[in-house]
Amino acid sequence: MRKNEITDAAIATLAAEGLRGLTHRAVDRAAGLPEGSCSYYFRTRHALLAATVERLADLDADELAAVTPLPERITVDRLAELMAGMAERSVTVNRARMVARYELSLEATRRPELRAALVAVGERYRVLASALVAAAGAPDPDRQGRALVAFLDGVIFDRIAGAGAVPLDAAAFRLSFTEALRGVVGGGAR
Repeated sequence: MRKNEITDAAIATLAAEGLRGLTHRAVDRAAGLPEGSCSYYFRTRHALLAATVERLADLDADELAAVTPLPERITVDRLAELMAGMAERSVTVNRARMVARYELSLEATRRPELRAALVAVGERYRVLASALVAAAGAPDPDRQGRALVAFLDGVIFDRIAGAGAVPLDAAAFRLSFTEALRGVVGGGAR
C-alpha cells in the first residue's frame, strides 16, 4: 500500500534527519518514489505528520498483539518480562520508530493539532497498560497503568537519548521492570 510506504519513509526520515529534514521531497527520495508522490497522498505537512503518527501506532499494535487477548490474570514477573521485551525491542530493532516518535512528541508541544493525534494514539497504550496491571492485581489500575507507561517511556528515552551510558542488559531490564511493577501494583501484586 502506497500510503504505508510513504509513512514508513517518513519515519525513517524523521529518525535520520529530524523534523527539519522531513519534507515531501525528502520522503519521496527515501521511499524511492517519483517527486510529488508524497504530496499527492498527503497534501500538507500536518497531514503527513498525522499519518505518520497513525502508522507508528499501527506498527506498535502489530507488536502488542502478543499480549492480546488480555489475560484475566498475569503475574508481576510475566508482566515485567513482557515490558522488558518491549523496551529492549524499542531500543534495538525499533529504534528508528522511537526516535521518530520523540521528534513528533516534541513538535506536538508546539502544534495542538498534532498533540491531539498523539494523545489519541497514546491513550490506546494507557488503556492496555491499565488492563494489564489490573490483571496483575493493581488496586488502582487506571492511575497505575499510566505510571507504568511513564516508566516504560522513561527507560526507553534514557537508553536512546538520555545520559544513560549503561549498555543494554536484558536481565537488568527485567529486574528493573519487576521492581517498578512491584511498586506500581503494590499490595495487590500476584
